[in-house]
Amino acid sequence: MVRRIRRKERGRLAAWDDSTLNPYTAPVARVRPGEVVEVETWDAYGGVVSPEQSFQEAAERGLVGALNPVTGPIYVEGAEPGDILVVELMGIDLPAWGAASIIPGFGALEGWLNLMQPRTKVCTIEGSVVRYEADHGKIIEIPTDPFVGTIGVSPAYEAVQTLAPGSHGGNMDCPDIRPGNRLMLPVYQRGALFGLGDVHAVQGDGEVCGTAVEVGAVVRLRFSLGHGKIGWPRVESPDEIMTVCSARPLEDAARLAYRELVQWMVSDYGWARDDAYMFLSQAAKARIAQIVDPLYTVVAKLSKRYLA
Repeated sequence: MVRRIRRKERGRLAAWDDSTLNPYTAPVARVRPGEVVEVETWDAYGGVVSPEQSFQEAAERGLVGALNPVTGPIYVEGAEPGDILVVELMGIDLPAWGAASIIPGFGALEGWLNLMQPRTKVCTIEGSVVRYEADHGKIIEIPTDPFVGTIGVSPAYEAVQTLAPGSHGGNMDCPDIRPGNRLMLPVYQRGALFGLGDVHAVQGDGEVCGTAVEVGAVVRLRFSLGHGKIGWPRVESPDEIMTVCSARPLEDAARLAYRELVQWMVSDYGWARDDAYMFLSQAAKARIAQIVDPLYTVVAKLSKRYLA
């Protein structure tokens, strides 16, 4: 039987401990390596948006507290600083609807498009399709591609807002953190103190308006532990290895991601450093995961067919 880890109930204004990844909050659950768990998550709005209430209406009613809440911390037995926490994404159960919003003061084109007005659109989700109704009346169907937008461990010494990404993971908004893939995170605290939330039913690269189709969800996970040193989150799919790095400006995030990919090729696949560097210039791919959070996120990728 799969154990369910339930999300915390949120009050009128959420407490700080579900809006940060931190070493100070008591764990909500303890799990063993190899154990499969289901984790309930809130959407990025903290549950205040509904088909009957937009984000702006919730804000005007004073209902909006800390955004981007995570379910956690989850204590992983045996995890120690210097380990690698491996998170196998096994499945995501989506609800019947999700919401996307323009929030003035937030988004990649804030200041580039004049008179940005607050608005929320509710999209229905049926089977494997998101239905987006454009202003001209056409309903556009987008295949669902659910993933976990905010996922990470406690940093070494500080509490970091869940709106921010970093070497600990956090709000990376990386669509490759999806079922069928494995996420690897550096461990900084005993037990790892893992948290997740901010699931997206679908998202375009960059998440340019600041929101995707935001949903509350149930995520199935299995944890394991690895050994060795990694500096940033890594993702492995059946076909690719990927490094996920965050910084500003955007080119620094790209440099970090490519450097981490070089180091992975050297440590695990027997490449010489300079040879790996040169080869990535011929064969690597990259995506901009998001350009809206306090740090921007770039994913560098290499096909496994070059590493066999």
